[in-house]
Amino acid sequence: MKAISNWDLCYDDMNLYITPDCFIVEPNGKEELLIIDRNCSEAKVQLKTSQLNHRMPTRRVCGILGTISLIGSNYLLVATHRLYVGMINDAVIWRLAGYDIIPYIPNACLNAHQLKNNEVLLKMLRKTMDTPHFYFSYAYNLTHSQQRAHNLAAKIKQVSKKFNGRHDDRFVWNKSLLSNFRCSDMDRFQLPLILGFVSVNQVQINGQTFFWSIISRRSVHKAGTRFFSRGINDDGQVANFVETEQIVEYNGQCVSFVQTRGSMPFYWSQLPNLRYKPRPHKINGKDHLLACKRHFEEQIALYGQQVLVNLVNQTGSEGELESFYRNLLQLLKNSKLRYEAFDFHAECKKARYDRLTILIDRLAHEQDQFSEFHIVNSNKAVSTQKGVFRTNCIDCLDRTNVVQSMLARRSLQKTLEKLGILHPSQKIESASPNFELIFKAVWADNADMISMQYSGTGALKTDFTRTGKRTKRGLLQDGVNALTRYYINNFTDGFRQDGIDLFLGRYVVTDRLCAPLEVKRSWRYNAFPSILVFAVAMLYITALMPSNFKTENLLFMLFSGALIAVSATGMFHYGHEFIDWPRLFRPIRFQV
Repeated sequence: MKAISNWDLCYDDMNLYITPDCFIVEPNGKEELLIIDRNCSEAKVQLKTSQLNHRMPTRRVCGILGTISLIGSNYLLVATHRLYVGMINDAVIWRLAGYDIIPYIPNACLNAHQLKNNEVLLKMLRKTMDTPHFYFSYAYNLTHSQQRAHNLAAKIKQVSKKFNGRHDDRFVWNKSLLSNFRCSDMDRFQLPLILGFVSVNQVQINGQTFFWSIISRRSVHKAGTRFFSRGINDDGQVANFVETEQIVEYNGQCVSFVQTRGSMPFYWSQLPNLRYKPRPHKINGKDHLLACKRHFEEQIALYGQQVLVNLVNQTGSEGELESFYRNLLQLLKNSKLRYEAFDFHAECKKARYDRLTILIDRLAHEQDQFSEFHIVNSNKAVSTQKGVFRTNCIDCLDRTNVVQSMLARRSLQKTLEKLGILHPSQKIESASPNFELIFKAVWADNADMISMQYSGTGALKTDFTRTGKRTKRGLLQDGVNALTRYYINNFTDGFRQDGIDLFLGRYVVTDRLCAPLEVKRSWRYNAFPSILVFAVAMLYITALMPSNFKTENLLFMLFSGALIAVSATGMFHYGHEFIDWPRLFRPIRFQV
């Protein structure tokens, strides 16, 4: 099948020459070069000359990812290694497996303080680049769903072939880096990246072979880490927005089913404070209704009708947010929105995950009504998808992925029946037990990857997605992931948030002599943890002392216990002083 989203192909194999004055990028077998001046940062494309005939390339690269200005100089980002993922629409999909960040001016004249700050910025950049996983394709537009790509291809004469015209900016993570070149002729040198998850699988059922793929695209708008990116912004863009597309390719036909997830679309926050689960709360003084309206106006324009599946608890602090969300939708009075609240934890308590079928049955009629995008012979649309399920829980991770996988399964069942791959009344699990395992594993991997990118750990509840039931091993793994999340979200996510803001171009280094990287700490930052460690050590040593020192042991244990209580109470009382806050854009409440 021809790649329907293929316009201008990106160069896929290039030599990079590094001279004292410029970077020269030479696509193998092509007659043009990209020249980047290392002094003034000007980039231009010109025809190949004979000056490279006897020069050995400095290195091979597989993509130009962009350029960024830091304190020391500008830096060129290139893709150096890639891993094969699979093929969609006859185009190869790759995963970024290696990159390099090359300074324009290697030995910039910086003092020790500037060098230190520049190195911090580079570490932030690498932190984001090391996030698993970025994906790209030279011939397939990964930023578009099949339906959007088909609609754009039909208007190809009206749509610009330049970078900004042929990609969905919501999902191009290095758009800012590529835009920094300011060169209108280098589109074929620019390699756009998406962040999310891609899996391509060749499947055989009843002697029929087809390709089944999952693509999850994370939005760049209000992107960030779990506790530092919640709710909505003034433009109606929500945190952790992900578009997930399921694609089936069979005998010249392609069927696509799209779902979305995203934070509850109003202003709310849940800043870390050392407590295991900080209380979420809506932000006062904001026009929640206007932001919510903007969000759904865009979503309806992009996807059509919306069924809003809300899986948060309907009691406690989550219940307060759920009630506020429900009231906002009642005020909007939009006939293209339907709200479906389902208290996941209450309905499925005691591991009764079979009760999720209650929710799926409620959504079945609308899923049939929405249909899916179905194309034959690469250009003839048999049906289009007229609406989406927008699913959320508090994080839009664990509960959300479980429900999305069930909706995807129901869609796949209908698709395989329609394509004639499944016999009448035949179920996927009975027709191909092997594919049943693949389906569950891929959706669990999708959950883990989206969770890793947002919360820092794999998802919870993936044992149900993988096996169809909750297991003791899964519960144990959930406990490990929950504790790991606690540590990451409190003590490392500020730096990770900074890396995202720098990579996406939200923060731009305008003054090369300084950057807001200094961290001010009070005396409590070292005092309370030191006392706590000392007290725990004393308690442990006391427990090992001989039993004939009973009175001394008791006094030491009481003293150690008192120190532990005082230090722990102090840390939780001044919890915000121990959090790893973002340095580039600090939450207003804690700016110093």
